[in-house]
Amino acid sequence: MSAKLSGNLIKVFVYGTLKRGEPNHHWLTRTENGHSRFVCEARTVQKFPLVIGTRYNIPFLLNKPGTGRNVCGEVYEVDDTMFANLDVLEDCPNYYEREIQQVTTEDNVSMDCWLYLIKQFPEQLLSKRHLDSYHNNAAQPYCERSARLPEVKAKEDMAY
Repeated sequence: MSAKLSGNLIKVFVYGTLKRGEPNHHWLTRTENGHSRFVCEARTVQKFPLVIGTRYNIPFLLNKPGTGRNVCGEVYEVDDTMFANLDVLEDCPNYYEREIQQVTTEDNVSMDCWLYLIKQFPEQLLSKRHLDSYHNNAAQPYCERSARLPEVKAKEDMAY
């Protein structure tokens, strides 16, 4: 499988706060972070549990293939600089890990993309409601990393 495109562009599937209209989408639009281009909306071929966790309402894609739902998201082409910056945002490989997964578009076109997921997580996260699509909302607002309490940020982030 290859998620590389000609000209060293890489396909990345985003399903949470990086999507258009979501709190971290600015990471993909800041030119100082590198190049990105929206390609299409898509859905994972494999089912995964997408849940909201921690008091900061962070969307987590859990590495439990076959459990959960086919997750809706967006595909972007990014350059190596943007890909490295996305690794920083996702604290990859310490917190999230990334792997290539197949997604399908509304037109039934399949493609391989990198996506970020959590491989080691507490089992109780699987009992949370599984989503097929993430949308930040007032009832459960996402708290950006920069706004979290510094003294508990690392502990809370890892506490799920």
